[in-house]
Amino acid sequence: MHQIGFFSHIFIFILLTILAYGNRINDGSPPVVLWHGMGDSCCNPLSLGRIIKLLQKNLGTDTYVKSLQIGKSFEQDVKNSFFMNVNLQVKDACKQISIDPKLSSGYNAIGFSQGAQFLRAVAQRCPNPPMLNLISIGGQHQGVFGMPRCLYSSHKWCEYIRLVLNKEAYAKWVQNSLVQAEYWHDPIKESDYIKGSHFLADINNERIINENYRENLLKLKNFIMVMFTNDTMVIPKESEWFAFYSPGQDKEIMPLEQSVFYLTDRLGLKVLEESGRLHFLSVPGNHLQFSEEWFLNEIVNKYLKE
Repeated sequence: MHQIGFFSHIFIFILLTILAYGNRINDGSPPVVLWHGMGDSCCNPLSLGRIIKLLQKNLGTDTYVKSLQIGKSFEQDVKNSFFMNVNLQVKDACKQISIDPKLSSGYNAIGFSQGAQFLRAVAQRCPNPPMLNLISIGGQHQGVFGMPRCLYSSHKWCEYIRLVLNKEAYAKWVQNSLVQAEYWHDPIKESDYIKGSHFLADINNERIINENYRENLLKLKNFIMVMFTNDTMVIPKESEWFAFYSPGQDKEIMPLEQSVFYLTDRLGLKVLEESGRLHFLSVPGNHLQFSEEWFLNEIVNKYLKE
């Protein structure tokens, strides 16, 4: 009897040790999911590859960072950033996240350029596992009305896309095959945009009110939007703060807080702001130009460490 009791105590001690050790592992920073921008790839050593190293250096080498690759190769990932229907990309991203056991308890998300609004769609459409903080770096949440040069000028597709968007942005075949068309927002022909946009008008609740989108976005701890004050890539740059042109023209910007979109709170942004969970950051410089020091001080230290 004494022997059985002794082994029972040993078993309990081992079990408690394992549980305590497991808790210490889970006490670290939550995992991070990244989504790159147009013409980039998940693991480009000059862009997201550098971000991955920076995160692991400052959050801990055991911090799990998943950089989404849409396609079976880096080359496909780049091509899909131009030519794969965004709704299918979001569906793919949701699947990757949902089957990854390292993300099952929740994760922080950082989207760069168009990857930011794509990750917002993930938050709204796929709430499990939970997205904790959504960080949008140069995202175009009200879309764009202008197609400037590509971030990587070697991509010959850019000029072709620019020409098509200026003429046929809301044609069904364009919406189904050109990524940038799916967040092309024509303020002069607002009704054409709302009717024809296959992606942006949907996730912004501009056709019908999807209460799930609103409820899921309100589950975020924080929604952080970063605007580049000298951005020549995103037109208008204020879209990075969820603002856009006043309807019917393309000169004057209407601040988010004055828009019907915000005042009717059809996506929950008003509630997020009033509860101190909507944050507007600005960086001097052109698109995606920020220093490591700024990224660490304003993003990593404030929102990614627990």
